[in-house]
Amino acid sequence: MFTGIIEELGSIAFLDRYTKGAKIKVSAQVVTKDTKDGDSISVNGVCLTVLNVQSDSFSADVSGETLRISTLGNLQIGSPVNLERAVTPTTRLGGHIVQGHVDAHGKFLQAEKQGDFRTVRIGFPKDIGQYFVYKGSIAVEGISLTIANLTEDYFEIAVIPKTWALTNLSSLKNGDAVNLEVDMIAKYIERIMLYGREEERREVITMEKLQKLGFV
Repeated sequence: MFTGIIEELGSIAFLDRYTKGAKIKVSAQVVTKDTKDGDSISVNGVCLTVLNVQSDSFSADVSGETLRISTLGNLQIGSPVNLERAVTPTTRLGGHIVQGHVDAHGKFLQAEKQGDFRTVRIGFPKDIGQYFVYKGSIAVEGISLTIANLTEDYFEIAVIPKTWALTNLSSLKNGDAVNLEVDMIAKYIERIMLYGREEERREVITMEKLQKLGFV
């Protein structure tokens, strides 16, 4: 489990694609501290099991399914990647609960500079739209962010200078794919509401339904 607070911006030092997956080596110096082989590190929001941990790098195997579902399949040598170690019982939960399980690809649409801040617009597929809420949490490339504006096709997030400088958001171009992980609490609520009612699966959650079930 992660918090979505990026610890370090690493880069891909080695990439070997093969038929059913890939092996990557990531250059890093912060997240390798106190990390052992078999531990988990979030790479652009994808939970990976690390191998061959060195003081300045770690390696990981990436399955074919992960390459297909996430943007890790688009990585090249030199690509910047957002890195975060898994939480511990004493970790401050500065963001929100992030599992490192990508739900869908979003699209980086634009970043508008407003003083020192930036408003970033991200497009999303319709089939995950029910999980978004104004001022709710969303993980973009593993970064815990708050939705500041929401439409049926995209959401906007206000990015502070530190986040812009510390993450790969600053390297994205209009049209680039990004990893999205929705708030897991929303998925659990949907499952509870629709369990056993196959005909109602994917139905939009409403305040009336939440009140009826005693959630609010």
